[in-house]
Amino acid sequence: MSRIRQHLRGSRRLATAGVAVTTATLLTAALSPDAAAAADRPTRAGAIENAASALLAQAATLGLTSAEGTSVRDVIVDKDGTQHVRYDRTYHQLPVLGGDFVVHLASDGAYRSANRATRSRISLADITPSVSAPKAADLATNALRALNLGETLKKLTAKPQLVVDALHGTPKLAWRTDVVAQDSLGNPVGRAVLTDARTGAQIDAWDTIETASGDGKSLYSGTVPLQTTQSGSTYQLKDPTRGNTYTGDAANKTDLCILTSICISRAPSTVFTDADNHWGTGATSDRASAAVDAQYGTDVTWDYYKNVHGRNGIGGDGKGSYNRVHYGNKYNNAFWDDSCFCMTYGDGDGTTFGPLVSLDVAGHEMSHGVTSKTAALTYSGESGGLNEATSDIFGTLVEFYADNSSDPGDYLIGENVVRSGSGLAALRYMDKPSKDGNSADSWSSSVADLDVHYSSGVANHFAYLLAEGSGAKTINGVSYNSPTSNGSKVTGIGRTKLGAIWYRALTVYMTSSTNYAGARAATLSAAKDLYGAGSSEYAAVGAAWSAVNVS
Repeated sequence: MSRIRQHLRGSRRLATAGVAVTTATLLTAALSPDAAAAADRPTRAGAIENAASALLAQAATLGLTSAEGTSVRDVIVDKDGTQHVRYDRTYHQLPVLGGDFVVHLASDGAYRSANRATRSRISLADITPSVSAPKAADLATNALRALNLGETLKKLTAKPQLVVDALHGTPKLAWRTDVVAQDSLGNPVGRAVLTDARTGAQIDAWDTIETASGDGKSLYSGTVPLQTTQSGSTYQLKDPTRGNTYTGDAANKTDLCILTSICISRAPSTVFTDADNHWGTGATSDRASAAVDAQYGTDVTWDYYKNVHGRNGIGGDGKGSYNRVHYGNKYNNAFWDDSCFCMTYGDGDGTTFGPLVSLDVAGHEMSHGVTSKTAALTYSGESGGLNEATSDIFGTLVEFYADNSSDPGDYLIGENVVRSGSGLAALRYMDKPSKDGNSADSWSSSVADLDVHYSSGVANHFAYLLAEGSGAKTINGVSYNSPTSNGSKVTGIGRTKLGAIWYRALTVYMTSSTNYAGARAATLSAAKDLYGAGSSEYAAVGAAWSAVNVS
């Protein structure tokens, strides 16, 4: 279960004193006394303007020079007017991996502090690569072939992009090459390969396609309500109350992409229609049944983020995403794709997995979209584990939020899509991640070398301990017995506070390079903001991280 990262769009150029920024024009209007109080809280445009002034004054502190540009990725304005503006960075118009930072401002717009993904000053002798783009494409292609040893890859394409890599030590010129292909079944495989543009050495690599009103009868969640759109004498599975999110049939086809954001052809997403506004039969033989699960998962995830965290849509802009079901041929995967802002679900092979449209999978995939619009945690090493864990954490919280008796909340990931007889009870276990045979229960120096779906275990375990505490416990009929690495006893503070702390840490303090030590700092800052430095919640965050050996 996964996401495909979004490419940087646009730039804000820097000039004298390090910064030349575009500011928004604020329009004022006569306000009623009641509206005047609400107007005291800065708007998004106001926060961007305040941050622009801060960039001018703090250019040296933020490591900005006349060679660099910035673009706003996200804006958070707290209820008390405190502002947090997140930026991406370019160097001579090249995207900077690890160049992102968050500027924190007081309610009056005064600069307070900043969180930077990396602190190294960028100063390259020139931006002319020694390794050619075709050579970088060949190296990335070979890396994908090596990873899929024994597979005949078809329709293989690679697209290199020149970038500045500030994530891996001293900033250097690099090629980021996105290479995609289809396996022997026609299903997509993809890899982003980071290559030193001077030497041709591989710096890093990560997967780009990874793994996990009417009513409808779903496969996993029973009969569920659906908001639909009437079109003539039929209904479309499109929800006008949630940004026109919709679900379509991919007709068992796949995408052909030369880059994660540039596709020659996409599998279709023909919106489902129905004559009586009662969708599916609850059986896989009816193609609409999986569509019901996907649409329901989208609805509940949208509602969770809006009602619990005040986020209006996955991108925070009120715009809906869409779903594609019945993707590929026996495709054992589901993934989020930033380039289409959509979720895609395979039907599974029928032996190990059924259709991968369960509620926690939907919440997981859409949460990748939230991460891409906020911290954009790099999908490798410890930050990659945190990226996956973020989706597991929020996917789990979405499942509990739904309060659906057919699929009660639990701390098992993907338990409904696993077929009996497969030897699996779930994809992952948050109370004791090592139960899957691969995931880490606690941090060690080797965690960064694990696949991100296994290094995520450290944060998943932290999240369980913070919410529920250590030791034996039964929740909704499922038994758990969560250990600690230091033998301590941890007392949980509940799922609501876990979600509040993790969401604030993700959207305000984490950056693309955040590792586990950084996640501890980010969540402690979030707990301090929400509950106070002397609160039991703040202490619980520290205790839960210590219990998974993060200090």
